[in-house]
Amino acid sequence: MSDTHLAAILALCAAFSAAIGNVIRQRSAQEVTDKQVGHLTLFGMLLRDKRWWLGGLGDIGSYVLLAQALDDGSVLLVMSLQVTTLLFALPMYAKLTNHSITRREWLWALLLAVALAVMIAVGDPTGGLQRAPLHTWVVVAVVIGPPLLLCLVGARIWSQRPAAALLLATVAGSLLAVFAVLMKGVVDILEHNAGQLWHTPELYAWLFCGIAGMIYHQSAFRAGALTASLPTIIVAKPVVGGVLGVIVLGETLDAGGLEWFVLALAAVLVIVGTIGLARGEAASV
Repeated sequence: MSDTHLAAILALCAAFSAAIGNVIRQRSAQEVTDKQVGHLTLFGMLLRDKRWWLGGLGDIGSYVLLAQALDDGSVLLVMSLQVTTLLFALPMYAKLTNHSITRREWLWALLLAVALAVMIAVGDPTGGLQRAPLHTWVVVAVVIGPPLLLCLVGARIWSQRPAAALLLATVAGSLLAVFAVLMKGVVDILEHNAGQLWHTPELYAWLFCGIAGMIYHQSAFRAGALTASLPTIIVAKPVVGGVLGVIVLGETLDAGGLEWFVLALAAVLVIVGTIGLARGEAASV
């Protein structure tokens, strides 16, 4: 079995584990309190919820598998396969909440999965560097920081509207994408120079993105139903992670001519599918 095939299998296993964790933690975030609370207060309440920790085990397992997958394959490949989390999570969510998944929702979810599968098959992503220099990450922070802050401001302004779940999910998905790309570097350091881990900036940036991503992840779950937030989180992770994989780590897509048109069309379908699924659910809640 090649490293690419192994990475794909591990990424799918990570997606299944993440689906379990996401469904359990979403219900915990919805039911932990009836009061309107802030992001940190909500996170503090969840830390005292045994059910939330049960869901957390699913996420821990997911990230362990994800770390191994990223060590064997490219960020583009591994993060793209994370969209299958949605297909695993929808039936789990329906069973747990007695909420029937409509044919429309399944069609949007399948559209997302097919579009990303096309991107992987046509683009044939190949790996690049394991780590990037510090100044590159400073540029990344300067570029994506302001848009994420605007999303947080918007979520506060429209806190009682479905848009809040989408905006918070965008922040969570983007931070978790950076977390995943940084994880590739952290794993590389552990394998080749573990003694220097505590002296590398990647470790602390990785921890910050992971903790902040988790906090806003829960706030997005709190702001709406699973299908109003999870699609955005799931799509933001491969989109942002893929862009960082290309720009920061030098990964490439092996496409040319008409294939680039197909890739662009698939990317548009991913965005359309995400908006359609999230809006449809938000309107019914």
